[in-house]
Amino acid sequence: MRKLFIILFIIGTCKSSFGQELNCQVQVISSQIAGTDKRVFESMQTAIFEFINTRKWTNETFKIEERIDCSILINITDKIGTDEFRGTLQIQARRPVYKTSYNTALLNFNDNDITFKYLESQPLEFVENTYTSNLTSILGFYAYYLIGLDYDSYSLNGGTPYLQKALAVVNNSQSSGYQGWKAFDSNKNRYWLVNNMLDATFVSLRECMYNFHRKGLDVMYDNKENGRTAILQSLQDLKNVHQVKPLSFSLQVFFIAKADEIVNIFCGGFSDEKVKISTLLNEIDPTNSNKYTKIQTCQ
Repeated sequence: MRKLFIILFIIGTCKSSFGQELNCQVQVISSQIAGTDKRVFESMQTAIFEFINTRKWTNETFKIEERIDCSILINITDKIGTDEFRGTLQIQARRPVYKTSYNTALLNFNDNDITFKYLESQPLEFVENTYTSNLTSILGFYAYYLIGLDYDSYSLNGGTPYLQKALAVVNNSQSSGYQGWKAFDSNKNRYWLVNNMLDATFVSLRECMYNFHRKGLDVMYDNKENGRTAILQSLQDLKNVHQVKPLSFSLQVFFIAKADEIVNIFCGGFSDEKVKISTLLNEIDPTNSNKYTKIQTCQ
């Protein structure tokens, strides 16, 4: 389904070259680190960029214009050894909306506890189903996770194979000694990010990912009312998750990416839609209630 959509989306273009799955912008910030040759971080940025963008993550063939747009920002906050660093990672992903130039956010997540070793000029190695290093495990995890989200937005549960690969990275990293891979490390880490997506409790969240994007956003160019109706229904389905896991981490992750977009969508809605969506969102996502108050007054 994803491939069919992309083919329709880019019809009329013709390119003979083929690329990998991800089109990822990478930035490494090291302003908090003093006394270290900045070339190390420039080399790190280049190595991560090449690792993410040149590796084949799936068995699919992607044309250059089909690649998944994403970005990674790594902020190095501490140098804790000769070749070991601690910091944070922000990762974002987008996908195009059918018949438009608009890109909708799939993920905007901050991983606030990453520690890894990096030796300049040493190649980054990643072997599927084997732990080799924390840096490549983190990057591999997020590569698979983004691909899984992207596929989920085009076909119902279409991202399962890639979410399972992300889960395998988590499982292989359990004995690494680094934070972020285990359930008890935190309630907002890589472990919970992918485990929740594959848990039956969150089946409505994955259905929402599909219905929100494919049945909602992708039809709005041709029929705004039908698109909004589908998006409203997809969000109403999230009550199933909220009732079992109120204020869950995964719902928070979803709304961090989607809250502003939802406001913009329903600013153009009918008055009864505005009442329904405002009531719903204030119940299942009270953290962003200040944003949702705008729905009632905007045009």
